[in-house]
Amino acid sequence: MLDLFTTDPSPDMRTIFVLSEQDLAAWKAEQPAYRGAWLTNMEFKAAAGEVLLVPDDGGEIVCAVVGRGDGAEPFVAGTAVHKLAEGVWQFDPGLGADDLSRACLAFALHGYRFGRYKEDKAPKAKLFLPEEVSADVAAIADGVFLARDLINTPPNDMGPEDLEASAAKLAAAHGADIHVVHDSALIEKGYTLIYTVGQASDRRPRLIDFSWGWADAPKVTLVGKGVCFDSGGLDLKPSSGMALMKKDMGGAANVLGLASIIMAAKLDVRLRVLVPAVENSVGSNAFRTSDVYTSKKGLTVEIGNTDAEGRLILADALALADEETPDLLIDMATLTGAARSALGPDVPPFYTSDDALAQELAEHAIAAADPVWRMPLVPAYDKWLDSSVANLSSTGSLPMAGSIMAALFLKRFVTETTSYVHFDIYGWANRARPGKPVGGEAQGIRALFRMLDQRYGRRVSG
Repeated sequence: MLDLFTTDPSPDMRTIFVLSEQDLAAWKAEQPAYRGAWLTNMEFKAAAGEVLLVPDDGGEIVCAVVGRGDGAEPFVAGTAVHKLAEGVWQFDPGLGADDLSRACLAFALHGYRFGRYKEDKAPKAKLFLPEEVSADVAAIADGVFLARDLINTPPNDMGPEDLEASAAKLAAAHGADIHVVHDSALIEKGYTLIYTVGQASDRRPRLIDFSWGWADAPKVTLVGKGVCFDSGGLDLKPSSGMALMKKDMGGAANVLGLASIIMAAKLDVRLRVLVPAVENSVGSNAFRTSDVYTSKKGLTVEIGNTDAEGRLILADALALADEETPDLLIDMATLTGAARSALGPDVPPFYTSDDALAQELAEHAIAAADPVWRMPLVPAYDKWLDSSVANLSSTGSLPMAGSIMAALFLKRFVTETTSYVHFDIYGWANRARPGKPVGGEAQGIRALFRMLDQRYGRRVSG
């Protein structure tokens, strides 16, 4: 349970009211005269994120009001979290179950702070979670916090070995079975691309593989890009391009966050999580542009750019996942700048040939206020991946449609699984918004959890 939440109601619990500009006049009319006068005197307009503590006629704080504004910010209720006095608070029970769950989640998401390296002001208030609120609120918040913490951790403390330790800790917490292939054993088992990308770093590459759930349940496999720092390799990034490369393991962070939610909710699935974890470094033994390597799938790949390394490690992991033909295969990766150029930082594109899956994702993304957007796998562009010396090029022949080209490349390694989706996420909030402080961010995992929950349900016994 998060420190922000409590399930024990307090006799002196105070209430947070979330008001739109249209609701304000009616709410004031229902309150004691002094409350309405206080709001008027303090010029409270119910603008988005506006928070006002309201005293009784003796000066004691008895409630708080939060402005909803025009409703464009779905987690605006959370802006109250750092302005509340110490003690136990609750959101207005009259919000209704769905709005109440959203408000409670907003409280947690906005209250997040990454305090590993310096003290930060933690919220003083605790929020009461009533029974009618979704039991998943705390689990979802925990999963988002895990993803944020992993991304925010700097690369000196979040190398491949640290990512493995985090995955092992999560697996142990839920009784999952974990297996890790290290260093040269990757070559022996055919994961040549994973080894190749990480071979120049003294922080050795590895493939993290853990499983959880019931053998007779539908198979759901998550694959996350775990490039713990990306220098660009020999095609070296400029310093400005490296500034945020601690987040290049954001795909891994997000699938671990999603796995945390799935396991806590006990979804009726056989979950498998694959994380190829590497550091893309520069050295005399670094892989080169124009090198050719044989992948786990048996396809030979010509390297088009050493800074397009994420798709290489994903290719080997996806080939492994594809061998057991899961019912659903999901990969997440901070893969291309082209995705940001197309959709910006807040809306990750996804690619799939499964129209029913795409429709489900779109619907659940709206319901979860977790935006994603389907992009096309353009068949005619597939020829751009042709190579004169190998089965395919890692980057393609034309400097266009970069995110689509990366998705088409990955699709070559998934030949047996019929329901597969690739997410090209940013994994970062570069401006503060309600529920989203600046820093590492979970993207798409709340939408995915809603979809998985509706598809597969919960295991109640066995």
